[in-house]
Amino acid sequence: MMNTTTRRVRTALRVLTLCAAALAAACATRPAPGNAMPFDQAVNQAVDDLMVQTQKLPAFLAKVESSLSQRRIVIDPLLEGASGQQTEVTRVAEQRIVQRMQAQFKQFTVTPFNSAELGNAQYVLNGTLMRDKEATGGRYRLNLALTEIKSGMVIAQSVTRISDATLDTRPTAFFRDSPVNGKDRGVEGYIRTAETQPGQAADALYLERLPTSTVLQEATAAYEAGRMSEALARYEAAAKRPDGQQLRIYSGMYLTQSQLGRTADAEKTFGTIARLGLETNNLSVKFLFKPGSTDFLADPKISAAYPMWLRQIARQAAQIDSCVVVTGHTSRTGSESVNERLSLQRAVSVKSRLATEAPPLAKKLRESGMGFRENIVGTGADDASDALDRRVEFKVVGCDA
Repeated sequence: MMNTTTRRVRTALRVLTLCAAALAAACATRPAPGNAMPFDQAVNQAVDDLMVQTQKLPAFLAKVESSLSQRRIVIDPLLEGASGQQTEVTRVAEQRIVQRMQAQFKQFTVTPFNSAELGNAQYVLNGTLMRDKEATGGRYRLNLALTEIKSGMVIAQSVTRISDATLDTRPTAFFRDSPVNGKDRGVEGYIRTAETQPGQAADALYLERLPTSTVLQEATAAYEAGRMSEALARYEAAAKRPDGQQLRIYSGMYLTQSQLGRTADAEKTFGTIARLGLETNNLSVKFLFKPGSTDFLADPKISAAYPMWLRQIARQAAQIDSCVVVTGHTSRTGSESVNERLSLQRAVSVKSRLATEAPPLAKKLRESGMGFRENIVGTGADDASDALDRRVEFKVVGCDA
């Protein structure tokens, strides 16, 4: 039976070998991303490039790997790189990646991103699809990275460019319904990892959160399948984990509680969202207004919860000593000057509503308008796909700022 010292030595050798392998891949001449190509072709090329890099690792690594069970990869669902959301097209890209790997690279077993499979996997694959804002038409950049979980080392990374004006960039149901933008430090770490060159470490917080991310993904899958009680139980389980203080987790709790008619619980959870967002200076709320107006959309399916959101934001903001800047944003429709003015008017309107909810807060509120200068999506579609561009943000600042 292998003693502890022998086991530690072998583990150390394995990690050193992985590091050397990844560094070798990083030093090798890798082709630069070529011309943009159709979607399916670009995804296939990204997968092929990624897998070819693993086949170029040193022979000793291949020998070490051959003594293990078949190599297992979990795919952490792809994200849209600017917003941190899952979209219809990132979901299709993920499906295409699985199909390509199953057909062409059978030395790997590709498994779902869940708690059980993560514990058995040697690698995690993640990726981003991002619109090229400087190019005209439907131009995108696809990044994929393969990370060895134990060492935390990115061992392969690929980039392809896509030209396709027909891609469905609408957010998936959970992200469409979420009241806030959940792009936090962990999501940013995911995005950085997808762009990390071989031989470098993946983002530490991203890797640390992987077990909780699987629970979150299981909850979100249940939500989108309409299994609200199951989804709520999983979101609650994720929230109880040491790293469960995440906007996406509480957004899921809020959505499922609302769907289940648990109104008081939903309001309490939104209060937690507001508190966490203010504490991390990352509270970006999807208030939707009538076009060209400071009035909220009249559709009760969209705006019925807004008074409660404002009430909870006001209550949480009133509990801090600092001031809060309310910043309006607009989509890229109309002239710059019109949107600058409209975004400021919307910020003033929201600021006034907050002061009505908590009068002592009035002296601590500031307003700002960004127009479309800080668009996240930038399409000007004015539909669910670019709702984040019409957000209202709340930033904590010193009162002398």
